[in-house]
Amino acid sequence: MDPNNASLTCVATVVWSNALGTTTRKIVYKQATLRLVRNTLKEMFLEISGEKVNTIKLKLKGIQVRSKFMAEGKSTIEFNEEKCSCFLSNAPPGLLVQFLKIIFVKITSDQTSNGESKEEMLKKTRAHLLSGKANQFDDISPVTNVELARAKKLAVGTGSVTTPPAAQKRRRLSGDEQRPAPKKLYVPSPLVADMQAETLNEQQKQILEACKAGRSIFFTGSAGTGKSFLLRKIISTLPPDGTVATASTGVAACLIGGTTLHSFAGIGSGEASLSRCYEMATRANSGSIWRKCKRLIIDEISMVDGSYFEKIEAVARYVRKSDKPFGGVQLILCGDFFQLPPVVKQDPSVRNALSQDDSKAVRFAFETKAWKECVQQSYELTVVHRQKDPAFVSILNSIRIGRVTPEIRDRLAATSKQRIEVEGILATQLCSHTSDADRINQSKLSNLPGEDKTYIATDSDSYMTKQLDQQVQAPGKLILKLGAQVMLLKNLNISEGLVNGARGVVLNFVQGYPLIKFKKRELLVKPEKWSIKTAGAVIVTRSQLPLKLAWAFSIHKSQGLTLDCVEMSLSKVFEAGQAYVALSRAQSLDSLRVLSFDGKEVWANPKVLEYYRDLRREIRDRELVTPMAVSKKKDGGLKKSLSSMGLTKSMMSKPLVTIN
Repeated sequence: MDPNNASLTCVATVVWSNALGTTTRKIVYKQATLRLVRNTLKEMFLEISGEKVNTIKLKLKGIQVRSKFMAEGKSTIEFNEEKCSCFLSNAPPGLLVQFLKIIFVKITSDQTSNGESKEEMLKKTRAHLLSGKANQFDDISPVTNVELARAKKLAVGTGSVTTPPAAQKRRRLSGDEQRPAPKKLYVPSPLVADMQAETLNEQQKQILEACKAGRSIFFTGSAGTGKSFLLRKIISTLPPDGTVATASTGVAACLIGGTTLHSFAGIGSGEASLSRCYEMATRANSGSIWRKCKRLIIDEISMVDGSYFEKIEAVARYVRKSDKPFGGVQLILCGDFFQLPPVVKQDPSVRNALSQDDSKAVRFAFETKAWKECVQQSYELTVVHRQKDPAFVSILNSIRIGRVTPEIRDRLAATSKQRIEVEGILATQLCSHTSDADRINQSKLSNLPGEDKTYIATDSDSYMTKQLDQQVQAPGKLILKLGAQVMLLKNLNISEGLVNGARGVVLNFVQGYPLIKFKKRELLVKPEKWSIKTAGAVIVTRSQLPLKLAWAFSIHKSQGLTLDCVEMSLSKVFEAGQAYVALSRAQSLDSLRVLSFDGKEVWANPKVLEYYRDLRREIRDRELVTPMAVSKKKDGGLKKSLSSMGLTKSMMSKPLVTIN
């Protein structure tokens, strides 16, 4: 939470009503700027201003905030004393949450710290009116740590006032006994629930600022550098209207609350001719979506085939009737080309003949003319968050570029003897093929004794079940037994290790729900919700237990997961980057077991190696040029400075930036 940012830009509609509920006055601000201000009496007001519309100030006293649709950039503030309501829409969701938090914190601070008597208030009001400064307003001061603590205490409550009993040895419950549900001491306000949420580092902040400035960018980084985390932050900072979040795969799209790129583009698989793609994209629904799009986000861009990228770029220009790159749409691209490449349909005999030299079988998006014309600025994240061990990070960085030294080979081979199972929680076996993972899970489950427990997902739209199956990790039908190995599919409590990818085992069934033993604690798991957004911006939800069978998992579907207990055999790797993706799912070498490791099974695509080599060279050149260019510009000699280094203005028009 940024305590200094007490302003917000969005659409605002202010409506006044009488006692009968009839609207007596209405003001619409198509682009309103909302600020928090104080008068000389220290009373707080919401100031709403906009072009060609009168500025108004509403006293923030006796208000109610409707925050159900904050994730969609919408909220309502009801001013009971003013007898009006302020409807906010098209607000960047993250900034809206932050703005409402500041209001909450400041109001809470006023309520708990202002102990003035009625006489003192009257005396201050009289002095205020006589001073001639009654109409003088100032910006509110930044949120202080004291105010933040007060607000958090009010939201959390004082908790239990009794002294907790001394720790006692817990008695294991029998299968028929019911474990009492843990007491929920408080339900935190949604406005303060993430006051201590993870913040962006300096690398990520610069990328966010470039997105807010309207530049078309690509940012990359190795596994665990926080690409998906940053992408969610970017989405929450942009206005919802005109912002379309997509990904090359359904699972990646679900993680950022978006839709698949294929669903958005409206041209199917893209195998049709360009003229046929124009026809499909100009249909009423698809055409409207394209024309409304102002910012297109594509996650996992590495898995988008170059030919498909070129086609949707041409479609964008055609449908939007614009010759600008991508029809004038701002692009925000994210991914790591060292990880899984595009899926290319070809004859198996051709694939076998190509073997590891698949450089001719794949055409990456960065190879296209469209990429060079559309991407204005590129960044590379370098700080790894998933793995804390520098030695393991070094190994992963070498594996990423297809480099295996004897030391790396020996260190990974040594993990084959490690015992990484903990209290009945077995290691998840990563498989190169999804069919292998499914077969292992079903076989292990059927071999367990006891009765099946079946959990059927509840989908908000039964017609969307197939799409939900493709995009949501939670299965439509989940079958469990006592002793089943499972994986958590939601971040429930980060501090206790209950994160997406945490491993556990079914201990019991209590009140119809599974009691799961995780590494740090036991948890009675109940249904959670997942949401996906269709191309038409309709939100569809699935309610299901956040669990999946986890004796085995496919490498493709493990992207984005952090596994705390993983085993793999790299003998069946068939794609460049697949070994790296599998190894980088582990948190550390101690939680990893590699069977039948062979350095020959680790390689990187030559095209990708060349692209990243050029990318980093241009980054270094730019870092050398920029300080000199700024200095020469002051002396009026910028043009001479560039030409002396063999650079022209056109060569400098597409800057490439990295952050060290």
